[in-house]
Amino acid sequence: MKVSNTQRLVETAAMLGIATVLSMIKLIDLPYGGSVTIASMLPMIVIAYRYGTQWGLLAGFAFGAIQQLIGLNTLSWVTTWQSILAVVLLDYIIAFMATGLGGVFRKGASQQVSLVLGCILVGVVRYACHVLSGATVWAGLSIPSNAALIYSMGYNATYMIPETIVMTIAAFQLGGVLDFRNENITRMIIKKEEGTPVIKWVCGLAILAALVYDVAAVFSHLQNAESGDFDITGLALVNWTSVAVVTIAAVAVVLVLVFLFGKHDKKAAPQA
Repeated sequence: MKVSNTQRLVETAAMLGIATVLSMIKLIDLPYGGSVTIASMLPMIVIAYRYGTQWGLLAGFAFGAIQQLIGLNTLSWVTTWQSILAVVLLDYIIAFMATGLGGVFRKGASQQVSLVLGCILVGVVRYACHVLSGATVWAGLSIPSNAALIYSMGYNATYMIPETIVMTIAAFQLGGVLDFRNENITRMIIKKEEGTPVIKWVCGLAILAALVYDVAAVFSHLQNAESGDFDITGLALVNWTSVAVVTIAAVAVVLVLVFLFGKHDKKAAPQA
């Protein structure tokens, strides 16, 4: 794919802006750091998928720098220059530079599979950065010193797991609609036998909406708002009735659409 430097810079700037806006729309915002967003890292992963790891890492560095500026107040909790440097690098720069790894699976796989695998890798690397930061810099501050690594793994999982799930679902849906492998981003060409893309898109949105709601309803209660401790007893506070209703409704929508779409396909199929 040959594109001009101007186009590459314009696309990267646009995706960087979208990613920044999405990062500020928080579905879950934990009191001691960490949040679940609407797939805020996905635009940067798309850039890495389109233009390669080297360019993706550079764009990810810019994204991390912006995230650090937005979260500048977190540095007020640490005092030494070593701890400040560790927070800047682990919680922001390196953590979000990981989006540059989003395109490493491009060769040898379909676009949807490549993007999904890239999202999972990015989520794992970012999670590892936050865990390391939590077990070192934040131990004794927002994380208990005793068993800091285990606590950090649990705490950071409460938002990184749903963040990664939301991101992978969004990547799968978007990767089936838009083609990012051409010089210009275009609509994906869908073969007739692959079914109506609108139906698949609606099904995907229904599942995604239910997942976002369920994650927000459950994970928001797994941290004590006063101490910041990971608290499994918070599950008792979850409104499980609403979670069940939303989940069942989403599954029902998908089943009805699949049933109707399947009948339509059978009627439209040519006779042998």
